Order: sequence, then structure tokens, then C-alpha cells
Amino acid sequence: MPSQALREVGGFARRNKLSVAGGLVGLLVVLVALTAPWIAPREPLKADFRRMNKPPDAQSFFGTDQVGRDCLSRVMYGARTSLFVAFSAVLLGTTVGSLWGVACGYLGGRFDLVSQRIMEVLQAFPDLILAMAISMAIGTGLPAVIAAIAVTRIPFGGRVIRSVAISVREMPFVEAGRAAGGSQLRVMTLHVLPQCVAPYLVLATTHLGVAIVIEAALGFLGVGVPPPTPTWGNMLADAITGLVPHWWLVLFPGLAITVTVLAFNLLGDGIRDTLDPKLSPAVLRLVTGSGRSAAAPTPAAVAKPSDATA
Repeated sequence: MPSQALREVGGFARRNKLSVAGGLVGLLVVLVALTAPWIAPREPLKADFRRMNKPPDAQSFFGTDQVGRDCLSRVMYGARTSLFVAFSAVLLGTTVGSLWGVACGYLGGRFDLVSQRIMEVLQAFPDLILAMAISMAIGTGLPAVIAAIAVTRIPFGGRVIRSVAISVREMPFVEAGRAAGGSQLRVMTLHVLPQCVAPYLVLATTHLGVAIVIEAALGFLGVGVPPPTPTWGNMLADAITGLVPHWWLVLFPGLAITVTVLAFNLLGDGIRDTLDPKLSPAVLRLVTGSGRSAAAPTPAAVAKPSDATA
């Protein structure tokens, strides 16, 4: 089984080179965020008034901001906050939405009807507007930003997982679980929920990029993680305090957001293609332990019976 898993990973790398590249870039960003206290050249909050608004040079590779803080260090530390907010919000929102979707799809009836109306109300608002309204209502700060972004992810996870649960609840093994006397909670947990793992992983991966953009937008608008905590959005907001923003104060935080979002989107596309049985049978082969599909038969092998008996 381990050797077959390694073969499938190698096949995934050969079929999805862009996704593998995105995954490596995303992993690099995560490693930079985790090791920022050790690899950052300076303290992100330490001001140096002798080097205010200095362009990139040998001392500061990304330049300095309005009070002389090193932009490279702030980008590294900003990755910690931005990725922590994005991962936490996506994990919370997608998990709540997925569990809600499983209950809606399996139980149906009035519970499903009311739940879908609530999800439609949430989806009626643009993600950024809804997150901004929630963040302003419950107050700024790291927990408030995580909760605000998580609420915007709930209806997407609920809708997708609900459709999976509806298709699964009529399958024979689910009916067998009900016939064996299992409660609704037991059947949903043991029989329906495992079938939703693959779409859950796809949703979580693809929503990471959206969560990073929303967090940066909230910080840029001043309703995100409050300063002086470095985030990519806060750095962009600080850049426009001047009459004419210096190019390095906009380029490097914006480039970090763009590269990270693109990397997670490419990785999510590859995971979707791999976990979708219509696009790739890799997961089915791993689960069943069967070998690769046999080669297509030659025309002679599919000759009509009358030809063989002639």
C-alpha cells in the first residue's frame, strides 16, 4: 500500500505539474511564516528614523516604510498573521458549513428548507461586505476577523456538501445502516460523512486563497487585524498614508498576496482533479488496492463472435 501511494503521488506530480509547483510555493510561504522569528533580518516593529522611506538596498532588501521599519521582516511576519487567519477561518467556516450540509442533505424536510433560506441570505451579500459588516459589529481583533471570514465560507461548504449527502443517503450501504437500527446521528457520522471528505478537502484548499484576499482587504480598509500587528493588508494600508505611495511599499506586500493566492488556487485545482472520480481514478485505486486500468483492447480482440467462428 505505501509503494502504491508513492506511485500515485508520482503520477499526480506528472499529471499536475502546475499544481505541484503551487503546492511547493505554498509550502515555502508556510515555512517562511513559521520560521520568521529566526530568519527575519530585523524586528518587524522596530523603527529606525534614520532610514525612513529608503528604497531597497543592501541593508533592507525590500526597503523601509515611513518610520524606518524593515519591509522584508514585515512581509515575513505578515505571512504568519495572514496565513493563520486564513487557515483558521477556512477550517472553522468550511467545517461548520459541511456539517450543516450533511444534516440538511440527510434529514431534509423543514430543517433543510429553513437552512437553505438562511444560506441564501448569507450568499446574497458579497463576501467582503458581509465580512466587513460582521467585523465592525463584533469589534476588531484577530478572533473577530477569523469569525467574520468563517461566516462567509459557511454557505459554500453547506451547499456543496448537502448535494453530496443527498446523493449518498439513498445508497444501499446507508439503507443497510438504517435497517440495522442505527440512529440518524450514527448513520450520518459513520456512513454519510466519510463520503464528504474529498469535496471537503477541495473546498478547504480552494477557499484559502479567497480567505487571504478577504483578510488583506479588511486590513486595507481598517477593519481587520489592528496595527501595529504586521499583516499584508495593513502594510498596503500604511503605504497609502503618503501623498504618493512609494512603489516598494505596495509591490512587495501585493506580490506576496498574489503569489500565495495563486499557489493555493493551483494546488486546489490539482486536488480537485485527483479526488474527482470522473477526472482521475487515483483515489479509487488507492482505496480498492487494484492496479491500473488495463490497456484498451485491440480491434482484433473485440471481433464479433461470428468472425471468430467463421
